[in-house]
Parts: sequence; structure tokens; C-alpha cells
Amino acid sequence: MNNKIVFFWAFVVALGGFLFGFDTAVISGAEQHIQQYWHLTEVQHGFTVSIALIGTVFGALGGSTPSDKLGRRATLLLVALVYLVSAVGTAMATNWYFFLVCRFIGGLGVGASSVTAPVYISEVSPASYRGRMVALFQFNVVFGILVSYLSNYFIGGYGGENSWRLMLGIQAFPAALFLLLLRWVPESPRWLLLHGKKEAAAIKTLQIINPAGYADDIATIRQSRHQSIGAPKERLFSGKYRTPVVLAVLFAIFNQVSGINAIIYYAPRIFEMSGLGTASSLLSTVGLGIVNFIFTLTAIRFIDRIGRRQLMLIGTVGLIATLGLTAISFYMHTGGIAVISYLLVYMAFFAFSQGAVIWVFISEIFPNAVRAKGQTLGSFTHWIMAALIAFTFPWLASHIGGGHIFAFFCVMMVLQLLFVWRWMPETKGQTLEEIEMTMVMH
Repeated sequence: MNNKIVFFWAFVVALGGFLFGFDTAVISGAEQHIQQYWHLTEVQHGFTVSIALIGTVFGALGGSTPSDKLGRRATLLLVALVYLVSAVGTAMATNWYFFLVCRFIGGLGVGASSVTAPVYISEVSPASYRGRMVALFQFNVVFGILVSYLSNYFIGGYGGENSWRLMLGIQAFPAALFLLLLRWVPESPRWLLLHGKKEAAAIKTLQIINPAGYADDIATIRQSRHQSIGAPKERLFSGKYRTPVVLAVLFAIFNQVSGINAIIYYAPRIFEMSGLGTASSLLSTVGLGIVNFIFTLTAIRFIDRIGRRQLMLIGTVGLIATLGLTAISFYMHTGGIAVISYLLVYMAFFAFSQGAVIWVFISEIFPNAVRAKGQTLGSFTHWIMAALIAFTFPWLASHIGGGHIFAFFCVMMVLQLLFVWRWMPETKGQTLEEIEMTMVMH
């Protein structure tokens, strides 16, 4: 493998993850200003925060269509353009309904990138490096989250009633960079071969990826195409794909009922609920972003060594402990410092396990012919759960309190531990075609 060239392709595509993370988390610093600016009720405010996630659901649901029809690269170019339009629109909005539309558009970009970017990276990565290469996407997600937290902290420090506009609008710069850099990224060779397009270009790209074994790669991809002729017209929910479908749906649900997006979107509010002031809450949120970043890097180093399943077992045990302790802190009113401490450790365990594994695992377990559709299913499930949690959190926080919320998340992680222990397979070190043979019921 020509490491530098393939890494460059993966890193550029993973910038979609940076914009994904930035767009997802930036609202945490702006949400209270936005509520005050338009005098929103709790329901309106929950809808305003979750509207991007609703867009993400639709973006994920429709993400496989352009990815399969137009190609992975063309879809990513559209995603970059959508991010750019959303950033500029939300920063300039003076009407609440226009703001909602722009945030919804940004959500479409997040959803489509969560489908297409991991699929692209998995398709250009050798089996021995695929885990860490796809995990670059998650690395960029958490880097985007961290940068958005830092950006919110410094911009918020200037005060001013319109600081939220700059918080949201600054995303236009990385979106433009993403759009520019994609011109040097080739189309996925697997997509080209499976669709019978530009085979010479596909072979040239595979020669760069795997100089010694590219002929074998071409043969297995063509065999996969031959065996799955007509598969794009098959129902994804047929018995043939039952195993990867169940795994993807359950994995995505458990990812969200861990409480991660409630914490990312509402971290300052959660810390204020525990007794901290506004400035301390914003700074503590930066701490969450730093821990997320560090432990995602750590997970990337281990994901191809000890495997996806082992990371999940270690992380889930840590999530159960930290969520339980956070719930107890809210019940006993032990103060903001305790909650911060537990959630910092929580973030470390999440980043080391679910955060790094989810997009890798879902991008691996579906056959070539339906990979984009399978990734769509996993992303759709993930984002519809995220939207539900983001929409209901302000109301739940006001009416049932932090203790009950975090106790629920803790119980869900106990169920996840059973799922990982009993049903999650290991996929490290296998080619996508080898995984396909174990997942598909013939």
C-alpha cells in the first residue's frame, strides 16, 4: 500500500466527519442564546436543537441513493456544499423559520456524510489497516466536537447578544476547505467495478492501495458482483441479510441510549443543573472535548490490534460504572465537581469503545452490493434515536431531573454489555469479502 496517498484520501474524506462533529456540537454553546433571541418555549427550543438531527435522519435515510447512483465522491462533494450553505444561512438568519431550514439542511449533510464517508474509507482501505483508517472518520468527528467547544468558549467570552451567529457561521471555512480538497480524491474502486464504470481507473486506484495483491482484490470484487447480480433490487430486510441488519440496528440504538448526544448537545446545561456557573460549564465542556479527542486517538491505535469486540467490552463496563455514579450524584446533590469528574471518565470510556467502533463496524458487516444501504440503515437508526433524545431532553431535565435520566442510560448499557458479550462478532483482519461470507445467509 502506498501509505501516504491512501492516508491522504482517507483523511480528506474523514473531514466530512470533522464537519459532522462541529455541526453536531456547536449548538451546545449557542442553544441558550438562541432560546433567548427568539423567546422560545421548551417545546420550541427542543425542536430547534433537534431540527438538525431530524435533517440528519433524512440525510442518512436517503444517503445510499446518491452514494449508489452517483458514486461516493460525487455524494461527498454535495455534502460539502450543503455544509457550506447551512453555515452561512444559520449565521445570517433573522427569522426563526429560516434558521430551522438552514439547520435542517446542515443535518442532511451530517446524515449523508455518516453514510458515505465510512463506506468510502472502508472500500479503499486494506484489511490490516481498515479499522484505524475508518476510525479516522470518528477521530475527525471528535476533533470537530473539540474545536466547536473551544470556538464556543472563546467566542462566548466576548459576550454580546449575537455571539451565537459567529459560533455557527465559522463552520463555513472548514466546509470550503473540504470542498476544495475533494478534487484530489478518486472514486471508490469497488463502486466503479461493481457498477461497471471506468474499470481502468478502478484498477489504477487498486494498484496504489495494494500493489502486490491488487489482482486478487479485483477477482474477489468481480466475484462478489457476479454473485449479487440483482441484489440492488432485493429488499435489505430479506432473510439473506438478517444478521448484519440486526447487528447494525442494535449497535446504533445502544450507541445513542448511552446518552452521548444528550451530553454533547446539552453539556453546559447539564453542568449548570449540577450547580456550576455558566463560564465554568462552558470550560468543563471543553474538557469533555479534550478527553474525547485523546481517547479516540488511543482507540485508533488499538482497534486493529485487540479488535472491535474487545474495545466494546472494556468500554461498556466503564460506561455502566460512570453513568451509575452520575445518577447517584444527581440523586444525592453532591455537586458539579462530582458530575464533571464522572462524565470526563464516561467520555474516556465512550471514545475508547463505541465512539471509535460504531462507524467501523457498521461499514464492515454489509456485503458490497448493499453496503451503502446497510450503512444508511445503521445511520438512520442512530440519528432517529439521537433526534428523539435531543428533542425530549429539555423537557425531561425540567420534569424528572438528571438522576432518572442517567439511571436510564446506565440500565441501557447493562443491556448493551449482554449484546456485545453474546452476539457481537469480531471483524478485525478480514477483508470485506471474507466478512460478507460469514454474514450473508445463502
